[in-house]
Amino acid sequence: MTSISARRLGIALIVLVSVGYTIIPLVASLATAPASLNARLLGVLAAFYLPHFLHVRQAFAGTRSRWLPATLAVQGVATYLPEVLGFTGWSAGTAPLLAGPVLLLLPLRWGGVLVTTMAAAEYWWLQGIFHNVTGSYFYALTIVITGAMIYVVVRLTRVTAELEQARADLAEAAVLKERLRISRDLHDGLGHSLTSIVLKGDLAARLMDRDLPAAKAEVGALVQVAREAAQEVRQVARGYRRMTLTEEVHRAAALLESSGIGCQVNLAEITPSREQDEALAWAVREGVTNILRHSRATTCSITTSNRAGRIHLEIVNNGLPPDDARTAGPLGGGLVGLVERAAQIGGTVEAGPTSEGGFRLTMEVPT
Repeated sequence: MTSISARRLGIALIVLVSVGYTIIPLVASLATAPASLNARLLGVLAAFYLPHFLHVRQAFAGTRSRWLPATLAVQGVATYLPEVLGFTGWSAGTAPLLAGPVLLLLPLRWGGVLVTTMAAAEYWWLQGIFHNVTGSYFYALTIVITGAMIYVVVRLTRVTAELEQARADLAEAAVLKERLRISRDLHDGLGHSLTSIVLKGDLAARLMDRDLPAAKAEVGALVQVAREAAQEVRQVARGYRRMTLTEEVHRAAALLESSGIGCQVNLAEITPSREQDEALAWAVREGVTNILRHSRATTCSITTSNRAGRIHLEIVNNGLPPDDARTAGPLGGGLVGLVERAAQIGGTVEAGPTSEGGFRLTMEVPT
């Protein structure tokens, strides 16, 4: 059931109950009472129902009119005035309807006290007129029951609308999260692959004249990297991305070596979970991509260790250009993505220049 249909059903139920409480005495009065008395009765009914349905509408919308005290007072007067005009027992039909707006529009604590007072006053008034304990108690009880029914119908309708809005917000958040995932994975993965393609293409071009077999080998490797990049894009789009730290370290070491950068690898005997493994693998990919793009490194080390229940990954190179503000300054888009990945599993990321003129990237995740 949608919130619109729930609201319509709630309004229809309240209208049906509201009309039902007064239709029988109204018909009886129109059939037997003088025209002048009926005219006054119709005027009182208008004074009662206009603010009554205005209050119900405000309650469904969750708003409060600045004229609320005045309109509630008008409905209260229209509830009990006919008793003074000679319509004995009239409040037995209108007081239960007044109880609904009282509970909805006033603070519930004070509204409950006021409705209880109305019920006690109704019992006392009817008992003094008809001297019927059972009947007086029944009509007094209808004030509490009807007021509670109107309150519950409106509250349930509003809760239904709020839940549907929350569901829509969650669906939108899920879509945005998926877009961010695709954007981050494409940036981290495809950027690395494109960097590899550029490097291998440049190397093949330099080798073309002096070492044709080696150039062909580099072109073949370039084609393989391009195929892997295309496969990665498809995997990102389908959400089937799966990376491992060991595979990524081996791939990174081979790429660094082919680019003339010596790479030393020291991986500890650790068994991370899938989420940790992927986060660490992404860190290796991002770190190596930044080395190839932004540094003048000649050596690089990739090290993992287990420190006090946390897996520690460290990537260090020796070639930070002194004037390269992109690597020494605030985190770029790729490193921001790493921070987000690490935070999702309770980890941290740090990046900055070393005292020896190099650059260090570290990630720690809990075991």
